[in-house]
Amino acid sequence: MTETIVDLIRHGEPVGGRRYRGHNIDDPLTEKGWTQMWEAVGDDHPWTQIMTSPLQRCQMFAHRLGERYGIPVAIEPRFKEVGFGAWEGLRHDEVKIDRAHEYRAFVNDPVNQRPQGAEVLADFIKRVTSAYADTVEKYRDQHCLIVAHAGVIRAIVAQTISAPPAGLYRIKISYGGVTRIRHTEAGGVLELLNAKLASRA
Repeated sequence: MTETIVDLIRHGEPVGGRRYRGHNIDDPLTEKGWTQMWEAVGDDHPWTQIMTSPLQRCQMFAHRLGERYGIPVAIEPRFKEVGFGAWEGLRHDEVKIDRAHEYRAFVNDPVNQRPQGAEVLADFIKRVTSAYADTVEKYRDQHCLIVAHAGVIRAIVAQTISAPPAGLYRIKISYGGVTRIRHTEAGGVLELLNAKLASRA
């Protein structure tokens, strides 16, 4: 039976602290963010291909990792983070306090109560999962790594376990956390969530 393995790693901590950082915010990683990612992968490099979001908090690490181990890297624009509209760049505490009504509405109904100008959740999920399906098909029988964002990984995990869109933000994705999905003829199975490959050696 053939298997395709896809690992997904969330970027590490970016410059600027905790804020709504969608695809219009392109902060680089902090030194701690780089450390989080290197510690997560350790000396493990089983991948035949690396795919990455175009945003620098993902692709800078992807290219460095690819160069270190001689693994090809491709940028996939559809793996960029969800757009947060009017919340882009705002700190989490700012939104909770200054936009309390909007925040509560979003938490209770993230599908229909989006921030003003935010990407429609269904559109986001469609673009991410179509990119993911293309990746799985193109690299069939291989072991790939996708360097991406919390929202992107949530969308892929939710599709894998048949969770509804309303539950997306109930999936915690940690900085530098590794998720693994194993695909067989029977479909995809979620094997790891927020793991460190280095600790599994």
